[in-house]
Amino acid sequence: MFTPITIPFGAAMLYNVVKLKEGVNVEDVELALGEMCNVVKNTYGDEAGGFIGGQVFKYAGFISEEGSVASSKKADEHLVIITYWKSFEQHEKSHADHIFKEKFEAVAEFCSETFETGYEMLWQGVPE
Repeated sequence: MFTPITIPFGAAMLYNVVKLKEGVNVEDVELALGEMCNVVKNTYGDEAGGFIGGQVFKYAGFISEEGSVASSKKADEHLVIITYWKSFEQHEKSHADHIFKEKFEAVAEFCSETFETGYEMLWQGVPE
C-alpha cells in the first residue's frame, strides 16, 4: 500500500482534483477514497485494465513562490489523485465500469467539485 511505484515512459497520467465540501475534512472522505483506490488497483491493475499505479495527496496549505510565476491564487481544501495508466483509453474504460462508478459516487458525496485532466509524458529522469 505504501510501496514506491515505477512509471514506465509513455504512461498516461491522470490528475484528479477533489475539492471537498465546506465542513468536510480528509478524515471524513478517507474510507470512501480508500475503497475506490482499492477497487482501481485490484480490478483494473492487469494488462487488460491498464492501471500502473497511483498516489493520493492532501493539499498542505503552501504555495511555492519560487515555482510560481505571476500567480496570486490561494487554494481551498482539496485532495489530488494521480493515476498512471498504459493508455488513456484504458483509463476511460475503467471509469465507465459500474464497479468503479459506484465507488466514485461514494467519494463524490463529500465533494463540491471534481475534475480530472489527462497528460502525456514528455520526460522523466532521476539523478545520475
